Amino acid sequence: MPLDLYLNVAIGGVLTGLVYGLMALGLSVIFGVVRVVNFAHGEMMTMAMYVVITLFAALHLDPLVLLVPIAVAMFGFGYLVQASLINPFITRPEHSQFLLLVAIATIIVNVLLIIYGPDAQNVQVAYAFDSYQIGKVIIDATKLYAGIAAIVVAAALFCFFQYTRLGTAIRACADNYTGAQVVGLDVKHLYALTFGLGAACVGAAGTILLLIFDVTPSAGPAYTLLAFVIVITGGLGSMPGALVGGVLIGFTEAMAGLLFTPSAKSMFSFAILVLVLLLRPQGIMGRRLA
Repeated sequence: MPLDLYLNVAIGGVLTGLVYGLMALGLSVIFGVVRVVNFAHGEMMTMAMYVVITLFAALHLDPLVLLVPIAVAMFGFGYLVQASLINPFITRPEHSQFLLLVAIATIIVNVLLIIYGPDAQNVQVAYAFDSYQIGKVIIDATKLYAGIAAIVVAAALFCFFQYTRLGTAIRACADNYTGAQVVGLDVKHLYALTFGLGAACVGAAGTILLLIFDVTPSAGPAYTLLAFVIVITGGLGSMPGALVGGVLIGFTEAMAGLLFTPSAKSMFSFAILVLVLLLRPQGIMGRRLA
């Protein structure tokens, strides 16, 4: 196969990986601050994708136009879930949190099945078959727009945590829960805000990912598992690590699909995970525990 074919596939994989990274970024943010593993992460993303499909069918609005409204709506959903359901479980054993979030995930999947049925659905945008050519490199327009949108959303989240007082307060809760309470921070409110931000990330990622892939209600668990692979590869709780892990997994899946068979993509993703756990257990950009 010609070299430019490998390059085209690799670029497509990296662009898709940026969206994967944004999806995993939400999971990493929630765990890094709230210390709760969101086992309903992928299901929340499929819920956002079906909302986009509904609005696209009714109003013919481009998913990129719906990006901010869907992110805001998912932020509200995440805030309510954390404030009403998860906050009372913060101090309970991990298995109780696990059962709660699995229950939420199961409810979401079955509601989507009842409303939309089991068949795959997608959106057909006007630029679905457009591409850009630079020399011999051909870049798919939808993947390029998706990758750029993912970078913009991720950059906005980084700036929020780094340069705003609210972001600093949330980081303080993550660093020292007791200290945050002592200085008067409303930890439960900040936890709910964090879960809302994680839900907004996954809602934005789902909106963008719909440009590339179809969606079914049963896709939620697979996306949850993929998010776990990415955050563990990049470093659990590390925001830059989530993006690095997403790009690495996206690139690996694309090359595996080209060199072997598309059904082998997951095998190579898990192989990357095993190698990272063997060679660097804290993840590529994770901090080594003392």
